[in-house]
Amino acid sequence: MQETGKNKKIAEDKVAQLEEQKEKLTSDTNSLQTDEGKEKFFRENLGLAKEGEDLIVVVEDKNKEAPESTDSGGFWGFFKNWFK
Repeated sequence: MQETGKNKKIAEDKVAQLEEQKEKLTSDTNSLQTDEGKEKFFRENLGLAKEGEDLIVVVEDKNKEAPESTDSGGFWGFFKNWFK
């Protein structure tokens, strides 16, 4: 009886999980039937842009040393260091 109860609980949990997954997939499918949903999918997953739009990719240089900290110089020193 105990083993059957455990198996029933596992099966019920799996059914609940699958139902949630089904709802999400249905929602995703419905959104892909709209122009806005298609555009969102293409932009997020394929990196596409509309005609006339540009894409900027920011990449951090992992080999670059940390910038030197300068507390002196005030306002103009800040801009001088900014454009180094």
